[in-house]
Amino acid sequence: MRTNLIETIMGAVVLAVAVFFLVFAYTSSRVRPNGGNIFHARFDRVDGLKIGSDVRMSGVKVGSVQKVRIDPKNFFALVELSVEPQISLPKDTSAEIVTDGFLGGKYMALVPGGDDENIKPGGDIIYTQSSVSLEAMIGQLIFNNKSTKKEGDSGEGKAGHSSATVPTTEASGPSPNA
Repeated sequence: MRTNLIETIMGAVVLAVAVFFLVFAYTSSRVRPNGGNIFHARFDRVDGLKIGSDVRMSGVKVGSVQKVRIDPKNFFALVELSVEPQISLPKDTSAEIVTDGFLGGKYMALVPGGDDENIKPGGDIIYTQSSVSLEAMIGQLIFNNKSTKKEGDSGEGKAGHSSATVPTTEASGPSPNA
């Protein structure tokens, strides 16, 4: 009889811990049931943007990415996003895919415009800026640095002389000092 009581108590403790874990996981996760207005945006690239990624306005989370797919007609990335119902988006709102810090994930930043008319729920955000690849930027920096060194400019000039070149323009017409 005593072993049945101990097993029952242990089972209740395990069940309570499991329920506590599930409640904690749900409240601390960013995934919430969809209750916002749906909008669509078209991008050239959406590198790193995932379903569930934040949609932020002025740094504050106002929604999440619902779907990411490819348009088979023109091969653009189509993103469906949900925004809180109390947020109205002016027609000239722009959507940008931004990195959350140097090593962070990607999120969509909404930059509201100044138009008096709003995008209707289910409508398209026309102005978009695609994801910028960190690898491409680093490669471009390295490539530009190498091409500068190949031109023979070591960055060291003679004493009193600058190694920098200054563009000159020719004046058309008489000199003001003449």
